[in-house]
Amino acid sequence: AGPQPVARAIELLRAHPEHPWAVSELANHVSVSVRSLQEGFRRTADTTPMEYLRELRLEQIRDELALADPGAVSVSQVAARWGITHFGRFAANYHRRFGEKPSETMRRSATSSP
Repeated sequence: AGPQPVARAIELLRAHPEHPWAVSELANHVSVSVRSLQEGFRRTADTTPMEYLRELRLEQIRDELALADPGAVSVSQVAARWGITHFGRFAANYHRRFGEKPSETMRRSATSSP
């Protein structure tokens, strides 16, 4: 897969990051094989489609947690809305990416509100 199918796949992932994507479904949508899509992602984005999606979801979750009211919503509820099903793995990936726990992001936003 050249840059065009990868770009279309990225558009789909960005448009619907909450969707429970499978690589085969994504490849089907952009009319390439799974292997071609994975190789195209590796060449053009230096990642895999599912790693790209995970990072995209982490960013979306962080944005939502930063604005969330801790009394009205939980970290688990926010994560579930973005398609997260394995919360332990999510928390580890979140900490690796942002250097803090998801609950710390939410608490920080609550303490910085007027």
